[in-house]
Amino acid sequence: MSRGTADTNRATNRTTGRRGAARSRLRAARLGPRDVLHVGSSGLRSRPMRVVLSALGIAIGIATMIAVVGISASSQAQLLRELDKLGTNLLVASPGDSMFAGEEVHLPEGSVGMVGRIKGVQEVGATADLDATVRRTEKIDEDDTGGIGVKATTADLLRVLRGQVTQGSWLNAATGRYPSVVLGHVSAERLGITKPGQQVWIGDRYFTVTGILAPLPLAPEIERSALVGWEGAKRLLGFAGHPTSIYERSDDAAVQDVRKVMAATVDPQNPQNVKVTDPSSALRAKAATEGAFSTLLLGLGGIALLVGGVGVANTMIISVLERRYEIGLRRSLGATRGQIRIQFVTESLMLSGLGGLAGVALGAAATGVYAHTGGLPWVVPLWAVGGGFGATLVIGTVAGLYPAVRASRLSPTLALHAA
Repeated sequence: MSRGTADTNRATNRTTGRRGAARSRLRAARLGPRDVLHVGSSGLRSRPMRVVLSALGIAIGIATMIAVVGISASSQAQLLRELDKLGTNLLVASPGDSMFAGEEVHLPEGSVGMVGRIKGVQEVGATADLDATVRRTEKIDEDDTGGIGVKATTADLLRVLRGQVTQGSWLNAATGRYPSVVLGHVSAERLGITKPGQQVWIGDRYFTVTGILAPLPLAPEIERSALVGWEGAKRLLGFAGHPTSIYERSDDAAVQDVRKVMAATVDPQNPQNVKVTDPSSALRAKAATEGAFSTLLLGLGGIALLVGGVGVANTMIISVLERRYEIGLRRSLGATRGQIRIQFVTESLMLSGLGGLAGVALGAAATGVYAHTGGLPWVVPLWAVGGGFGATLVIGTVAGLYPAVRASRLSPTLALHAA
């Protein structure tokens, strides 16, 4: 190889090296997470009032959804707590429909004791509807009953129902033989009875109120009744001794077995005339369907969230139009289209995220106020919080995509010229 040829090759290599170095120097710098957050938040910091108004739509939507789910969950928790307290092992036997139209069905007199002998049964109590009315005085019209019934009751009823006497005392073997009466809390309110010792007119004489019961969710018929002793009803009110409702508590494992044989035990000759019910099933059904009426409100919250997303998209589009000079300057200084897109998508995400955090706080606070006012446990499901906040991030991403793409396609020359 000649000396001239070697010099030429060395010159060529130096030129190629300088071009490669120049290309490496012109390569766009990468943005780290801290840089992305800084450039993404720059638009938010410069326009705080617009940020608040735009995030408000997102916050209202999320707050509605969190509050609806939280209130429903709090109500369900209260019902389940109540079920745990009252138990689900209570069954009630009562007269069913006779196969002959118009014929009245009576349960046998000894059916209460027969139910108590069923294997697995722990406690038994009974009531019987009486053909009598209860009034504040004998001066009141007999037809003006206020929806209050008179029932004869066994002494074990309150224990079977797990009820409580808020004032006074329950009927016992002594008071149950004489003109004494215990009122359910609804009947006491309707009669205007506020304390034991007052009297009410039942049948053809005054009965002394010995106690007022607390609410009984599993036996609402007792809440609207005046209860007299079993023996006292026979002596004073002409009670024949046929029970109308037999309440029993059994072992949890034996509930279904007891239910299968209870009708035949109450009336062996006509078991088809006996109806056996589970009072706790109503509370369980209510707990299961507590959120059914929340669907509409959840839909309204979702619509509010979508409206908030549209507001974020509009805010971002306006931001792109107002910041064309900034975009053109960054592009002329070497920022790539991808970096511009990341900047505006990040800004949209941060805007939606702020609204989402505010909405979660507002929804949880609204649930807390409702729970405190109604005496309910405060329950805000984590899935609702996570799902709600995740929805805001999805909304923020979708709302920021078009403005971000539009910003990245701005020509640096035209953007600087238009500015």
